[in-house]
Amino acid sequence: MAPLNYVKCSLLVLFLVNLIHFGLASRIRKLDEYIFPTQENPLLYHNGEVLQGKIPVSIVWYGTFTPTQKYILTNFIESLTHDENQQQPPCPSVSQWFDKINQLYLSQLEKNGPTTHVHLDDKQIVDENYSKGKYLKEDQISELAALAERQKGEIAIVFTAEDVAVEGFCMDSCALHKSDPNTGALLIWVGNAATQCPGQCSWPFHQPIYGPMCPPLTAPNGDIGIDGMVINLAHMVAGTITNPSGNGFYQGAVEMPLEASTACPGVYANGHFPGYAGNLPTDSSGASYNANGANGQKYLLPAIFDPSTCSCTTMV
Repeated sequence: MAPLNYVKCSLLVLFLVNLIHFGLASRIRKLDEYIFPTQENPLLYHNGEVLQGKIPVSIVWYGTFTPTQKYILTNFIESLTHDENQQQPPCPSVSQWFDKINQLYLSQLEKNGPTTHVHLDDKQIVDENYSKGKYLKEDQISELAALAERQKGEIAIVFTAEDVAVEGFCMDSCALHKSDPNTGALLIWVGNAATQCPGQCSWPFHQPIYGPMCPPLTAPNGDIGIDGMVINLAHMVAGTITNPSGNGFYQGAVEMPLEASTACPGVYANGHFPGYAGNLPTDSSGASYNANGANGQKYLLPAIFDPSTCSCTTMV
């Protein structure tokens, strides 16, 4: 049974919506505009592109990140696809979470292509001198991603540090993904909200900004900004794989879609309800997690929506 102090948080739906929905470089819908997928209004395939096969990923680090912060994020990316030459992390694992995307979405296509794998390549660009300043507009994020020189179907991830403000960050979004209409390259941006809006973009590791002030969960890697970035990155990875160009798997308007993971706002484990992330396991330090990564790292990952049952599937 959920603790009483979390039961009191059941009115936090608005917060959860603000946390979860980012879409294809679009604005977040307000609560009264938010229509969850149902049997009558399902999340469908729109006959467009998805990502299949081996997908290379590059990173652009904008601002200052510690070596530990970089390790947590790169370890998560590398954990998405299990390397047969390495020891399999204990169940539930990050790679099992990623496999759900293949199982619930890509394998359902009539012309099922190769299993999708992502791999982190050696191209990492570091801009610790804030070459574009500490306030970025969305087109400047695209300019930073272009430095990675990605080709069609390849992904560039732009991470912005906690002292970098981004157009719409905290007000409208915590992350986004979109495609370059000219090259077909794919962009994911995720910001560190630790000092700007942790109650919005790092929940459930920080008290929410709406409703009762519920006690936060302990972050599995001890950094609420970076652990929040992992959650938001996971949402964007799922959306990029299944809806890279806006005509793949989604529900709702193409400008403001609900995608493979953003269709499950605030859901992390069984027993969840609005304001309560679910019955999560904890490690010896009391940190909450639901997926094991490489080299003993632990992460909290969002649920994946199952279009066939109109339900959210969790790792625990």
